[in-house]
Amino acid sequence: MANALTFGTLKLEVAGGVADLRLNRPEVLNAINSAMIADLHAALDRLEADPSVRAIVVSGEGRAFSAGFDLKESAARGDTTPQQWRHILETDFGVIMRFWDSPKPTIAAVHGACVGGAFELALACDLSVAARGARMGEPEVRFGSGIVALLLPWMTGPKQAKELLLAGIDNLDAERALAFGLVNRVVEPDRLHEEALLLARSIASGGADAVSLTKMAVNRTYETMGMRQALLQALEIDINIESAGGPERAEFNRIRRESGLKEAIAWRERRNAGAAG
Repeated sequence: MANALTFGTLKLEVAGGVADLRLNRPEVLNAINSAMIADLHAALDRLEADPSVRAIVVSGEGRAFSAGFDLKESAARGDTTPQQWRHILETDFGVIMRFWDSPKPTIAAVHGACVGGAFELALACDLSVAARGARMGEPEVRFGSGIVALLLPWMTGPKQAKELLLAGIDNLDAERALAFGLVNRVVEPDRLHEEALLLARSIASGGADAVSLTKMAVNRTYETMGMRQALLQALEIDINIESAGGPERAEFNRIRRESGLKEAIAWRERRNAGAAG
């Protein structure tokens, strides 16, 4: 029997040892705001404490996995001090890394847009399944921002990581993501959710302790290579980037304040198209 649990920004159902966790702000492409961050922590607390849960699938309702952290919420804060940036970015980093650190295996089922912090969340999951037509990437540098959780260089080669990060690419398709080693499988859109659940059920059929300890052993390999320290150092750089601003960031924020986020993004796209030409 499925057990459905309700959160303000999430849908959660547990059945057959698998938690089906869905980001549920489809009207804003599941942008991750402070309420969703709190709900994700609460949901993961509950799932990690439940011995019947053997694997967790995270996906998005509506047209996208997620457009990343909520820029409108960020704009509403107005001027932000360095201390406030530190708190904001450490909070963002913390929710991304919950999926890496969880003792339960985590699987991202990606469709539509999966960019910025959402892409990092998907990278933090142990496995990822992507639907054809999904678009992924890290556009942050295109409007003067940095990367919250710099997982990408640990998941693919340095040249692929630098191409995506330094050019601010946010339209990496599922097939190229597979070639880069960033997703495990590419499936048709109408099969995405079922394929992710099937993968989760396969994991859930194993011995719970053996699976959890094996995940821990794999993660410790990366920790031994210095991943955690590198991520924390990169987070410090991001805090400096956000605190310092810069002309591109200032202009983006000015347009966003005066004309709205849609116009600011359009300005960014026109500027990037002109630079490319």
